[in-house]
Order: sequence, then structure tokens, then C-alpha cells
Amino acid sequence: MTTIGIVGCGAIGQALIKASEAGSLTLPITGISSRTEESARAFLATIDDPPEYCSQTELIAKSDLIVEAAGGDVIPKLAYETFQSGKDLMAISVGALISHPEILDMARDRRCKIYAPSGAIAGLDGIKSASSGKIDSVIMTTRKPVEALEGSPHLIEKGISVLGLTEEQEIFSGTAREACLGFPANVNVSAAVSFAGIGPDRTQIRIIAVPGLDRNCHDIVVEGEFGRLHIEIENIPTENPRTGRLTVMSIIRTLQGISDPLQIGT
Repeated sequence: MTTIGIVGCGAIGQALIKASEAGSLTLPITGISSRTEESARAFLATIDDPPEYCSQTELIAKSDLIVEAAGGDVIPKLAYETFQSGKDLMAISVGALISHPEILDMARDRRCKIYAPSGAIAGLDGIKSASSGKIDSVIMTTRKPVEALEGSPHLIEKGISVLGLTEEQEIFSGTAREACLGFPANVNVSAAVSFAGIGPDRTQIRIIAVPGLDRNCHDIVVEGEFGRLHIEIENIPTENPRTGRLTVMSIIRTLQGISDPLQIGT
């Protein structure tokens, strides 16, 4: 059975450990590492049978699959160490793969796998299928609460605060590549959509800040020789307003699928 090591003990890392404790995640967790050791150990103390706290190097050595749940800035170094050890990586912060395409080359050279769960998005199997033919356009519109968007690099660069908005406002329009650079904690979904379809430079993204919104909403329209695909998602956030519950569920299901004899979907 595949063993997993978790890097990061925020909303996603904690949810995975709780899922293991509840029995909905059955793959063995060999350990967890975090940049904030003190708070990670405090959380582990609340678990009846917690995984071991490890250094990142120890974690990679004792696990078959490393699950990144710590943010895109850890991906380059983590991927290098993971692939050098011949282990596979699950990248939750899939947007980092757009900024660091060398990671894909490294995985290919070392014959390692990168798993990128669907996360907060549905319909990726349809987009992947369509990409085997001609796709004319992919347009994604994301609506999020202002609290989830405040402090994003794009807004800081523009000197914008969205907390004072009284009505919805478009705060970004551009490519998936640009969106992932400007909103790295918010639109990993756009990276997943772009990888499934026509790439980060042809996938168009709009981001709208909505005061009082209590869900992360995504609307995707794909057109091509297959016809037209329209996907709508309203995702309830976790304790972290930037992360939807469906994201955590997707990770758990992807991990379970690794050992399932029946693989469903494209």
C-alpha cells in the first residue's frame, strides 16, 4: 500500500489527518512536516493516534508519495528533493507548475509522477477529452469573497484593497499564467483547467471580488470541435477562506484512487 507524507499543517494538512483518523482516508500517513513546527505539534496533540512530526528530509525518505499542502513557494525545493529520492509528488499548489516548468522536466527525467487533484473544479475530465481535438477557447470566471482575495500579490502591486467594496467588482482579467502569479493562493483551479485544456497562455481568467459572498464560485465555458461545455461550481470554504471544501475532498479521493482497482474518468 502506498504510504504518504504530508508537507504543511494548515487547513488541508489538518483535514487529511482528520480524514485518516475518521477512516475516510485509508492510505497510511507516515508523518508530517511544517514550517511552523510549534503549531503543527499543537495540532497533532489533539489527535488520538497522530502521525509522527518529521523533518522534510526524513519525511521523504520514509514515504512513497509526498503531498504538498504548504503553498506554492515550497514546491521547487520540495519537488527537487522528492524526485531525487525517486518518490512521487502530489502538488496541491498546482499553479507553481506554471511558474516552474522545470519541475515537469525533472519528474520526467527521474521517471516520477506528479499528481494534481481536480481540487475546487469539476469537469476536468471533459476538458482533457476535448483537448485531444481542437479547443477554440476556455474562459473561466471566478467569484470569491473579498476576505479570500485581500492581500494577493496582484492587489498589493496595484495598491488595491477590496475590503471596502460594497458591490461586486472585477479585479483581474488575463491569462491563467498571469492569474497564478497575481493570485497564487486563490486560483490554482485556473492552473488545473489550463493544464487539462489549451495551456496557461490561451486560457482566459476573470476574477471578481464579491462582498458578502459565502462561497467560492467558478464558471467555465469551453468551446471547440466537440461542442460546448459549461461548468458551474459553488464551493463552500473551509476554515481558510481561500480553500474550498471540495478541494480537500478531491485530494482525499485522488489519494484513495491510487490504490483502487477501478479507475473512473478520463
